[in-house]
Amino acid sequence: MIVRLGSAPPSVSGRTRHDPFLRLTDASIRALWAISGAVRRPAMPQARERTFSLQVVDRRVVARDQNVVALTLAAPDRRPLPAWHPGAHVDIRLPSGRIRQYSLCGDPAVPTSYRIAVRRIPDGGGGSIEVHDDLTIGATATTGGPRNAFPLTVPGYGSPARQLRFIAGGIGITPILPMLGLAQRLGVDWSMIYTGRSREAIPFLDELREFGDRVQIRTDDEHGIATAAELLGDCPDGAGVYTCGPAPMLTAIRKELTGRDNVELHFERFAAPPVVDGTTFTATVASTGVTVAVRPEETLLSALQREHVPAPYSCQQGFCGTCRTRVVNGVVQHRDTLLTQPERAEGMMLTCVSRAPDGGHLTLDL
Repeated sequence: MIVRLGSAPPSVSGRTRHDPFLRLTDASIRALWAISGAVRRPAMPQARERTFSLQVVDRRVVARDQNVVALTLAAPDRRPLPAWHPGAHVDIRLPSGRIRQYSLCGDPAVPTSYRIAVRRIPDGGGGSIEVHDDLTIGATATTGGPRNAFPLTVPGYGSPARQLRFIAGGIGITPILPMLGLAQRLGVDWSMIYTGRSREAIPFLDELREFGDRVQIRTDDEHGIATAAELLGDCPDGAGVYTCGPAPMLTAIRKELTGRDNVELHFERFAAPPVVDGTTFTATVASTGVTVAVRPEETLLSALQREHVPAPYSCQQGFCGTCRTRVVNGVVQHRDTLLTQPERAEGMMLTCVSRAPDGGHLTLDL
């Protein structure tokens, strides 16, 4: 038998009772049920603003070849900004709508500003050109705040390493700079080698002079391209290595440290990693019907760019989520660690790293 809560029980003859007490009880039950329902269905909190504006308050050329510019960004009302730690980056939404990631290279102890540095890349995706040409003093952009995929773990403060070795290549100095300042303040045993094409091309030489002979500058035009062994120097067991720079440099360092389990290696790429075990597949853009063929050595994102298909992106490494795209039809070979299982079940993929199996076909909601 099913009894409906909140309704007066019928009499033995099937008629509803007319007892006033039961009517009062009925009204009380309904009121209590309504109150409990309000408790069970609390009002949803208002969504918090996820992005905030940043204004360019200082702009300075920091490489002799004039191709690297450092921007100091602050809130328009100069309020304190979200805190960050060495190795952090920010996603910057430029006035054009492009989203790009830039490492924070200022001082984390300064609460009211961020600093980024951008190298001009004429044949890139247009983000660096926009920064150089359009982000003048007073211009604004938006960000979601700092994130850190390259944190520094300091010896004696969470790391078993006894000393640190920093290796930077070109614009890869940007996440390393704040690490040097922190290591210096904490009295950590550290050394660094900074490499690039020439002294004219590498930024922040003036700031690095304050660290004296802890920092070695080595350029290709003066010394030739450094080997991984030369970059690592005297790197004993128990050391921690932090490196950022061109993909060939990172690959060589990782290979050199293969089998050295007592050396910590931490690295960050500024470009897409090479595709491993890629195969050919195709993808169709649902809105236009355009079909692109993705070669084994390229990503779906790069294939879309090659065919001039507008597609959002930022990190190109599978951790920021900017290129998240819905797949209308097809099987995805997921190669990221960002998307959750429910997101994958809903058909989402990251075009910068994930792909289809050999000979597969995807239809994209683009």
